[in-house]
Amino acid sequence: MSDLFIERADRIAVVRMNRPERRNALSIDFMRALTRTAESLRDDSSIDVVLLGGARNWFSAGADLKDDARWSIGTKSLREQREIDQTGYRMAQAWEQLPQISIAAIEGYAVGGGLALALACDWRVMGRDAFVSLPEIGLGLPLTWGTLPRLIALVGPARAKRLTILCERIGAGDALNMGLVDYVVAQGQTEDEARSVARRVLEMPQASVRMSKETINATAYALAHLASHAGADQFSLAAASEEAAAARARFRTAGCAEVNPCTGGSDG
Repeated sequence: MSDLFIERADRIAVVRMNRPERRNALSIDFMRALTRTAESLRDDSSIDVVLLGGARNWFSAGADLKDDARWSIGTKSLREQREIDQTGYRMAQAWEQLPQISIAAIEGYAVGGGLALALACDWRVMGRDAFVSLPEIGLGLPLTWGTLPRLIALVGPARAKRLTILCERIGAGDALNMGLVDYVVAQGQTEDEARSVARRVLEMPQASVRMSKETINATAYALAHLASHAGADQFSLAAASEEAAAARARFRTAGCAEVNPCTGGSDG
C-alpha cells in the first residue's frame, strides 16, 4: 500500500497521506516521500493548486517517535546524523517553496510535525471538531523544521511562545481567531472547502498569482533561514539529553500517538 495517494485533475493536485497504522506519523522515509512529491509537483506545469490532506480522523500525528531510522542513529557518522536530522526541514521547505498555491485540509488533528507541515502550506482549512498542538518541548525537543518563523509570522511572538512552550492544544475556533488557520468548516468537509478555494485561485491570472506568492513569502520569511539553519543541530543536541530520553520513554509507555506530554492528557 502506498503511503501517499496523488490525484491530478483540472489543474488541481490532491495529495493524501496514507499511513493509517501510524496515523500519518512522519517517519524519515515518509518525509522523504513527501519531499519528492513536492519537488515533482513543483515542476508539473499542468498543476496550479496543490491540496494536502490526511484521513477523516487525523491529518498527522507528527514526527514518528517510534521510527528506528530517526532515533537509532548513534552509531552513524556525524554527517549521516545531520542529514537525517535535516529531513523535516527539507520537507517543509519543499512544500513552502511550491510555486503553486498549496492548501492543507486538516481533519481530526495536526500534532507537532503534522502542524509544521501544514504551516508550510499557503492556507489551512480545519474541521470544526479538529485541534492542533505542538508538544515537542514536552518531549524535551525544540521546535525545528523552520516552523518557528512561519508560526511567528502567522500568530505573533507571544502566541508562538504559548503554542510551543506551554504546548497548548488549540481548537478550530481559537486557531481561526489567532490566524493559525484560514477556514473552519464542518467535520468531513475540509477537502470540499479546499477545492472551493482552489477554484477561486484558478479564476485568477496564474502568472500574477505565482509572482505574488513568491514576493509575499520572500518578505515574510526573509530571515527564516537565518533563524532556522541550526535547528537540526539543536534538535540533535536536545534529543541526546537525559530529560528528552525520559520523556520519549514515557511517550512509548503510554502507547498513544496523540499523548500531549505537556499536560499528560490524551489528545485523541
